[in-house]
Amino acid sequence: MATVLHWGDILTIVVYFVIVLAVGLWTSIRSHKQDTVQGYFLAGKDMSWLPVGASIFATNVGSHFFIGMAGTAAASGIAVIMFEWTAIFPLLLLGWFFLPVYISSGCYTMPEYLRKRYGGERLRILLSVMSIFLMIVTKISVAVYSGAVFIQQALGWDLYIATISVVLITAVYTVLGGLSAVIYTDAVQTVILVGGALVMTGIGFDKVGGFEGLFAKFLDAAPNVTTCAGNVTAGYPPPDSLRIFRAPDSAILPWPGVVFGIMAPAVLVWCNEQIIVQRVLAAKNLHHAKGGTILAGYLKLLPFIIIVLPGMVSRVLFPDEVGCVDPDICEKVCQNRVGCYNIAYPKMVVEILPVGLRGLMLAVMLSALTTTLTSIFNSASSIFTLDLWTKLRKRATETEKMIVGRVFILVLVVVSIAWVPILNAVQGGQLWNYLQSIYANIAPPWCMVYVLGVSWTRTTEQGAFWGLLVGTAVGLTRMVMDWSFPKPGCGEVDLRPAVLADVHYLYFSIINSVISAVAIATISILTEPRKKSELAGVTWFTRHEKLQTSSVERTEATQKMEIQEPSDVTAGDMELDHANPTTWKQKCFNFVCGASTKVRRLTPEQEALQLERLTSIKEIPKWQKILNINAVILMTVTVYLIGFFS
Repeated sequence: MATVLHWGDILTIVVYFVIVLAVGLWTSIRSHKQDTVQGYFLAGKDMSWLPVGASIFATNVGSHFFIGMAGTAAASGIAVIMFEWTAIFPLLLLGWFFLPVYISSGCYTMPEYLRKRYGGERLRILLSVMSIFLMIVTKISVAVYSGAVFIQQALGWDLYIATISVVLITAVYTVLGGLSAVIYTDAVQTVILVGGALVMTGIGFDKVGGFEGLFAKFLDAAPNVTTCAGNVTAGYPPPDSLRIFRAPDSAILPWPGVVFGIMAPAVLVWCNEQIIVQRVLAAKNLHHAKGGTILAGYLKLLPFIIIVLPGMVSRVLFPDEVGCVDPDICEKVCQNRVGCYNIAYPKMVVEILPVGLRGLMLAVMLSALTTTLTSIFNSASSIFTLDLWTKLRKRATETEKMIVGRVFILVLVVVSIAWVPILNAVQGGQLWNYLQSIYANIAPPWCMVYVLGVSWTRTTEQGAFWGLLVGTAVGLTRMVMDWSFPKPGCGEVDLRPAVLADVHYLYFSIINSVISAVAIATISILTEPRKKSELAGVTWFTRHEKLQTSSVERTEATQKMEIQEPSDVTAGDMELDHANPTTWKQKCFNFVCGASTKVRRLTPEQEALQLERLTSIKEIPKWQKILNINAVILMTVTVYLIGFFS
């Protein structure tokens, strides 16, 4: 399978990495904002809607989409696109419902919001730990595995050499640049990602006879050996592959699960996860944040063209490899006896692209991998540093927190690489189903904690905490069972428990959502609510009330606000403590670790000004109306597309 790269391919890859690293270093050097906690983790809160929207899209659509989603499309057709199109509605929900509350609360991370909303520390700490754990076992490991599969299939490189090289480059770039570098590079890589994938789709369509030719040939795209354990049609795609909505009892994405079961995981991913929310919080104001979500929503329409259809094209062009059903044949093709759908996109790149374009697409995949990993590394680092480390070291200095954040990224690198063989052993033939089933099991209780916390002032800390534990226990039980009782292979008897064999993971998402919501609501009603004054700025109905800050929170907020000068406060108005480095070693240390050469100390008046700027959700009526109209147009287009392909 190994492919000897032409010098043109190698040159393309080298130029790509030079551009990416140059953008990262440029953003680090041109701005002093990354030498502070707010600058490093929120890009100084001065991002416009364009890089915010592009970063949201590029962060989400990583290499696991090209491996996982394209593979599932090759296996069962177009229904998998619903994971993308239904995500548009939670994206708009983020901009119009959740984000105003997050901004008015003055939070930097999602666990921090929970502490402000519910009070206490146990909920914040629990979710911080669980967030980092899930980032490792899903996001980081899946991204690393996807990139490794692509590189191994395309180049024949050793799996771990390819993985370690890309991850280390990504980690170095992230450590040096912070979120500002991540967002700017995300914007650059979005252009590469979409452009290269569109070229790929065009060439593939030309070979199968366009859209009509693909749909006409896909249902007959079977390997030469279609018999498996007596099933003579095992190698053929499902007969409903060209429809989004499948029968309610379908084992492959039933329509009630696609419509309702996706919602809890989607709301968690798009409205509550640090990796996405961090991008919109970095916008300069609420208008730009909403504009970023709209742009990301329009971009989410593209995966149908650049990922799903190419996956189906690959099965038409290479049915014996991509669509293999005989375990012995599959093992020879992709070293996986369950199936080889995951190689659908890499197979297209290797076989049909000419010199230069092959290198471009490899650069695109590396771009997707680094985009995803840089975003996850930065988000996980911010959660660990701001929500966990500060509990162990209450008097941690600004420099110490910057160093800890960067060191934690290196720890994530080691752990994520070590998790790759475990993932390879449990994910089977379709990476996408592995990833989505984990979210369907674990996301519902998290989602309910945020949804009820923002929308219902009566929700209490006890209700959220114990309801979260109940829902998580239910979800973890199903997830462990899922890993312990894998789906039977071709010809094997299904001996799994009924909760696995008869309940699709999207149906289970609905069940666990109800269990979690009922548990949270019941316990909340039975426990004492917070005082009304303590809910100012932290729920939808109290978002316009002035934020009440305790002495402890004021100290934390002051530390955050010391890091950036507001536009109407000059440096001359501030007291500056100079700590100019005298040696080149000290200068290098300050650059790599984010230690500022001067500490800005704000007066009480300047602190109040910064707090007002940080928590402002004021909108200009004209732009508010324009954004609302665009949101309605986006939803209308999405509903039309779903109806057209239903």
